[in-house]
Amino acid sequence: MKSLNFFASLALLALPAAAQQCVLTLTEPAKLRVARKGTTEQRLKLSLPAGCHANSNAPLESFLIPLKITWNPGAVEAAETVYPKPAMEKYEFAEQPMSVVGGQFEIVTTFKRSAIAQPGPSSLTGKLRYQACNDKMCFPPKTIDVRLPLLLE
Repeated sequence: MKSLNFFASLALLALPAAAQQCVLTLTEPAKLRVARKGTTEQRLKLSLPAGCHANSNAPLESFLIPLKITWNPGAVEAAETVYPKPAMEKYEFAEQPMSVVGGQFEIVTTFKRSAIAQPGPSSLTGKLRYQACNDKMCFPPKTIDVRLPLLLE
């Protein structure tokens, strides 16, 4: 009986470890210099471990969670966001191919300065939502808090 409990405990410990293997990593963004006029862009550098992928920003099934960055109002405003080009991949757990991103990739946002922004240091916050999967299953969606340091010129 004790050996059964031991193996059951090991199995339960392995579940969280497996789920943690498909976590999206965001490289800390560099300070963004924002001129008084015009636009500037920020490249968020992201990566997923080998064997993992995330739904693209436009998944083919409505129930899948898209990769999406949402910026909070602040000293700069998002004018345009460009997501990585997805790959179409077929997985055992899905009937149809899926629109996914994986490995190392970037999300590029073009910003324009807010009309009321004052010169000096500032920051902008946002949330990056995604759903990661491996070749057997998808994990619950996650949200990463993003902080973008700014220097308003």
